[in-house]
Amino acid sequence: MSELALKHYRGVGHFIPGLALSAAVAGVALWSGNIPAVSGAGFSALSLAILIGMVIGNTLYPQIGRSCDGGILFAKQHLLRLGIILYGFRLTFSQIADVGVSGIVIDVLTLSSTFLLACILGQKVFGLDKHTSWLIGAGSSICGAAAVLATEPVLKAESSKVTVAIATVMIFGTLAIFIYPALYPLLAHWFSPESYGIYIGSTMHEVAQVVAAGHAVSPETESAAVIAKMLRVMMLAPFLILLAARVKQLAPTGESQSSKITIPWFAILFIAVAGFNSFGLLPQAAINMLITLDTLLLAMAMAALGVTTHISAIRKAGALPLLMALILFVWLIVGGGAINLAVHYVMA
Repeated sequence: MSELALKHYRGVGHFIPGLALSAAVAGVALWSGNIPAVSGAGFSALSLAILIGMVIGNTLYPQIGRSCDGGILFAKQHLLRLGIILYGFRLTFSQIADVGVSGIVIDVLTLSSTFLLACILGQKVFGLDKHTSWLIGAGSSICGAAAVLATEPVLKAESSKVTVAIATVMIFGTLAIFIYPALYPLLAHWFSPESYGIYIGSTMHEVAQVVAAGHAVSPETESAAVIAKMLRVMMLAPFLILLAARVKQLAPTGESQSSKITIPWFAILFIAVAGFNSFGLLPQAAINMLITLDTLLLAMAMAALGVTTHISAIRKAGALPLLMALILFVWLIVGGGAINLAVHYVMA
């Protein structure tokens, strides 16, 4: 074997232990996520993967980290981007028409107001750094953990800040599973089952949590909730492009003048995949396989993120990020509900 081939071989082998570890954690998370009691509580495979990864990262990983670092870093960076791209196979542009113009307006207003509130609260009120504020804002306003993970490479944020943001999504999104169905009898005078589904889909964090809450109300509510939620997910790519432009704008003057705005290529490909999926060129069996692969890749990225995050970093963050996320959670319920009612009234 030539020296060049040997070097390449060793390079590939450098990634195998870490990728195997992240795949094993992802497999356990995917299996656990299929347990009715676990899935019914709103814990998706992504949330479970980071929890299991954190347990390993704070117990066993210090002893094996030297051999696994290469693969773990690869999963956290490259598999994440590929997972976001493949997420487009969960969407079609025709889903926009299903919720109507009012659904689009509701999602845009809810997303923009929530993220703006996160920026104001995080930096002006609680004195948090902009990365933590933006990550929590992205997770709360768009699609939970997937949005946080997609925002991380644009910001180049630290793992501990990403984990704090995902923790807020998991905590308050899980509470929402029980709160929204309990509120429906009180709000049924203002919401039909379908419009309540749009309310759920436009204001809750994770896709799995939206499905659980909508299912607890009615089948009509569940269908409308999923469609509205998928529309919010589709807004992830333009959000990332705008955020990348803002990051470049806030960069030091010399750097801003010497380089162009960096467009997140995985966000562009995410839109392209969703557009391709809209034509229905692939059989459903192939789409299902791609979605399964996508879930595995995202779970591996989450596992890698958890492994590289220490509990001490979360404790160091303090209670302020959780308090900020709580206020955003209340805003999504109250303010998001008001946005839904106002848009339905104006556009009825």
